[in-house]
Amino acid sequence: MALYSPFYGYYAGDSARIGRAGDFYTSPHLHDIFGAMLGRQMEEMWGLVGYPGVFQVVEMGAGAGFLAKDILQYLKKAEDNGQGTESSKDIFQHLVYTIVEPNPSMRADQQSLLGDLCDKVTWCSDICTLGPFTGCFLSNELLDAFPVRMVEMDGDLMEIYVSCDGNDLIEVKGPCSGEVYKYVKDFALVFPEGYRTEVNLRIRDWIRKVSEKLMEGFVLTIDYGYPAQDYYSSDRSRGTLLCYYQHQVNEEPFEHIGEQDITAHINFSSLKKWGEEVGLKTVGFCSQGTYLVSLGIDEIIMERYENSPDLFDIAKIKGLILPQGMGESHKVMIQYKGKGQPELRGFDLRNHVERL
Repeated sequence: MALYSPFYGYYAGDSARIGRAGDFYTSPHLHDIFGAMLGRQMEEMWGLVGYPGVFQVVEMGAGAGFLAKDILQYLKKAEDNGQGTESSKDIFQHLVYTIVEPNPSMRADQQSLLGDLCDKVTWCSDICTLGPFTGCFLSNELLDAFPVRMVEMDGDLMEIYVSCDGNDLIEVKGPCSGEVYKYVKDFALVFPEGYRTEVNLRIRDWIRKVSEKLMEGFVLTIDYGYPAQDYYSSDRSRGTLLCYYQHQVNEEPFEHIGEQDITAHINFSSLKKWGEEVGLKTVGFCSQGTYLVSLGIDEIIMERYENSPDLFDIAKIKGLILPQGMGESHKVMIQYKGKGQPELRGFDLRNHVERL
């Protein structure tokens, strides 16, 4: 409710939430080269599915629309300049970009930002209203904003519920549901006494809906998180639930209700497992920095700056790839539906699928 309740939820309002004026920023806010690299990834994916006449990119959690704008501008410029390979440089002609956005205010912001590029974009309010498509389902920092179940080992595994004490919200411990116990069993999790963490079950329903719509192609997920063995390690005994308010981090979800972001890291092992159950093969997993370097971010930097590097711009780009920025905290996972097992350039340097 704090995030999604109509009118009052954090993501349902019409005020600035992301970027310098908001509470946090994402990779597209750091530099538009991030979108350019994903545009390059779309070119490769289009070829791997046989250059279909319509290649649809579906983005969910698009925010103000910066990532969509940067991807589309890169691909349009590549077409205008005749860049790319002979077979990939005209992807822009065959591209349909769809944004899944239930918030009318956010949709209006996206349309304003995209301007003339709106001719390439369609909107829908829910995954269920999508038609079947071939292409790529894209999300950047979406799954971490799904609601989670909070659990704690207190003699037995207990779930943390929310109740009231007068006008105050309080935590109350109670028995876990069967689906939470099954999750713990599926990932062979053993928690010591006092251990607290999260269980994100919404990912399972989400990936099922995505797979139902994707006839052939890829699911590209970028988010902060870990494989199960790292997520539920003994070092992370208080979980990962965090709140972001005016670029400050806190662990108080009962404060600033509806005015702050509430997130939890994602268990990429669950995304792999549940994806495989609905026909998606995991073809790559690594850190964002490694992925961007492998995909050729140095080539794009050389094209842009050549003999006149902008040091301020370069510093922002480093934030995308270095461990001190988003390079290590954010991970990239790509899943595939179709024949064979495609190899993507972004995982040439390192592919940690086996850790999942």
